[in-house]
Amino acid sequence: MNNALTSQQKNAVLLSMAKLIAAEKLALLTANKTDVENYHGDDLAMHERLKVDENKIREMILSLEQLVADVDPIGKELYHFTHESGLKITNKTAPFGTILIIYESRPDVTVEAAGIAFKSGNKILLKGGKESINSNLKIVDLWHKALAENNIAENWVEYLNYNRAETQIFMQNPTQKVDLIVPRGGEKLIAFVKQYATCPVIVSGRGNNFIYVGKEADTEIALKVILNAKTTKISACNATDKVLINLNLPNKEIFIKKLIAELLKFNVEILGDNELSAFENVASFEDESVWFEEFLDYKIVLGGVNSSEEAIEKINKYGGGHSSVIITKNDKVAQNFMESVDSAAVYQNASTRFTDGGQFGLGGELAISTDKLHHRGPMGMQHLVTNKWYILGNGQIR
Repeated sequence: MNNALTSQQKNAVLLSMAKLIAAEKLALLTANKTDVENYHGDDLAMHERLKVDENKIREMILSLEQLVADVDPIGKELYHFTHESGLKITNKTAPFGTILIIYESRPDVTVEAAGIAFKSGNKILLKGGKESINSNLKIVDLWHKALAENNIAENWVEYLNYNRAETQIFMQNPTQKVDLIVPRGGEKLIAFVKQYATCPVIVSGRGNNFIYVGKEADTEIALKVILNAKTTKISACNATDKVLINLNLPNKEIFIKKLIAELLKFNVEILGDNELSAFENVASFEDESVWFEEFLDYKIVLGGVNSSEEAIEKINKYGGGHSSVIITKNDKVAQNFMESVDSAAVYQNASTRFTDGGQFGLGGELAISTDKLHHRGPMGMQHLVTNKWYILGNGQIR
């Protein structure tokens, strides 16, 4: 396999793939229908992520077309230095090599994440969940056709049709070189990968996001933002699970009752701490572990705090490091909150649902990293690179 593809070669494959998805739309929808009908689990989020419809197919095609339009991230000069000896030293972006993406349920990952990793010059290994096997194999077949059409080796994109035990063995003793693993899915998948991987892992997709309603909040904005963040897509890692309300908020009782009433319209199960469980339709909970939990369901926790400092402390203790929001009209308080909260994305007066590569202008995303090395938050193709030093000399010795 050639170690490097030109921008023209990569773009040609991506365009071929976009055309093939459009041409084979019916076959893809049929394969996905089989997967959806075969899924008998009770995981609401997984079921929602599994479905492919006309709109999802449009998004897949658009993500590939955007990748073609984007500047190639490889070979970009990051630093240049001329040594006193005359050595010319340059640092440039370079591909990782081979990236293994392990994911659950979402067939669109087989298009979008693979596309991003491919445009970044990497060989792709895909390991999807058994629930989406028919959809995934159909999409990988299209990848192979797109590569073959452009006279490029099909093993640039490979599907690992492994069960859990085989995946574990592969991670512990890879039968080919793997430079990076990106798990996309729930807590169990992430823990499984971290336990057995023998190369770097970028943790992606855990949410448990918090919204803090400050004492100077616009309560109409607060209502609108909380409802959007909780109810529009419960399967998304950028959904909100926890709301902290400053107990010094003027008219707090009116606001809390209205918030409860609005959440109940969406059949959201509402849990509350000692302060908030006093309200009607809010259940109390005993176990502190609820604060750490990512729900991926119509479920929310409401809690009371006495200050921004208390909210920050709570978020930094329990949050997933993904997205946090403050609702306040006080910009100074907001600035302090945003600088102090340990999350990849911090907001003032807006929904956590915007934490997404497409929404942040990256085109698409391979992952939303809650790690700090080497990148944090939505990862577009410009972040899916490592670097390499190039030194040009004419006989210098040290």
